Amino acid sequence: MQLPEELNEATRYTVIPRTLIFLTRGAEVLLLRGVPDKRLWAGKYNGLGGQIEPGEEPRRAARREVREEAGLDVAALTLRAVIQVTLPEPPGVMLFVFVGTAPFSELRSSPEGTPVWVKRQELAEYPLMEDLYELLPRVLAPGEIIFGEYLFTEEGAEYRFGA
Repeated sequence: MQLPEELNEATRYTVIPRTLIFLTRGAEVLLLRGVPDKRLWAGKYNGLGGQIEPGEEPRRAARREVREEAGLDVAALTLRAVIQVTLPEPPGVMLFVFVGTAPFSELRSSPEGTPVWVKRQELAEYPLMEDLYELLPRVLAPGEIIFGEYLFTEEGAEYRFGA
């Protein structure tokens, strides 16, 4: 099968696919505290996750990232959000956000950071990645898949979520 030329046009909007995972255990959520010299979010708390490799399905990539960053094997993950991230310069990012229940296992740190259990009612007290203050309550609540857009400009970031 030959690909249509339009799929390879340099003028098309392109994205890098990534995963973001939030595991829960009772009233706690597992976050990753970025290492102090991390390029993008040093010392801040984020979900687990990372790049989707070529030919890798998003859920499989999410399970791999959880193993790599926390040492956990998670059997079931639920897709809770798809977020298009538009950056000042292309490409953008397509973020697949998953949630799941963590197995009762010992956590392991990685070069990315240290996994930490945080009580949900204390999340506002932590230096989270800026979008998590809006995203976490949405993805941790039951409901349909959330669609969102993050727009980053010279003036700052705007986070939009569909109904």
